[in-house]
Amino acid sequence: MQRGFKEPGDRPRRFYKTVEIVETEGGFGVQLDGRNVRGPKGGLVVLPTRALAEQVAEEWGRQGETLEIAGMHATRLANTAIDSLSQARDAVAQSIADYAASDLICYFAEAPAGLVERQTHGWAPVLARIEAEAKLGFVRAAGIVHREQPAETLAGVKALALELDDFGLTGLAFGAALFGSAILSIALQRGWLSGEQAFELSRLDEAWQEGHWGVDAEAAERTERLRGEAVMLERWFRGLAPV
Repeated sequence: MQRGFKEPGDRPRRFYKTVEIVETEGGFGVQLDGRNVRGPKGGLVVLPTRALAEQVAEEWGRQGETLEIAGMHATRLANTAIDSLSQARDAVAQSIADYAASDLICYFAEAPAGLVERQTHGWAPVLARIEAEAKLGFVRAAGIVHREQPAETLAGVKALALELDDFGLTGLAFGAALFGSAILSIALQRGWLSGEQAFELSRLDEAWQEGHWGVDAEAAERTERLRGEAVMLERWFRGLAPV
């Protein structure tokens, strides 16, 4: 779901000094030196809440001499929601259901016992809550052999996704890909988990391995980058709620 800007080989230079939020028809826009930010297709970037506009504006505001476009995730989510979602809602919702069909947190390890205990402690409450509150029952598996999920569960995930507006649906798809789990993305969207909690639950196996074998600098950098995306997504979902 990280569509929108494409980062060229040479980073574009910052071309503006000021970043402001303005009220506009349909919501809130972001201006750079008094000019409205537009998406890749030329349309105005209009956010439904001031909180989302602030999130996008902050990304533009913290750029240095060159633009780190690849890291402007809220801006890219906004562009996707505005430029692409209206014509692709069903396909995007289906992609979320596809993640649910082989959801990360439905596949518990068979061993070692410590990892199994950690997964059970972290994942089981989320599975119980989505069954109780969203009426979505998931089959749990031990090991890596694929287990089919009930057709009504996957249809329910898709229907739940389609209940969201374009901005919420964009975020939900981003989260499913980020976590490898539609369930964790739904939990974050509904406020059951923080972004950091959802991210940590998505990497229990990886964290277990790091605890036994250590972690190199490159892996640690990647982990922190992805953690930042999860925190950004939490703010995105919270920002969708009108004040």
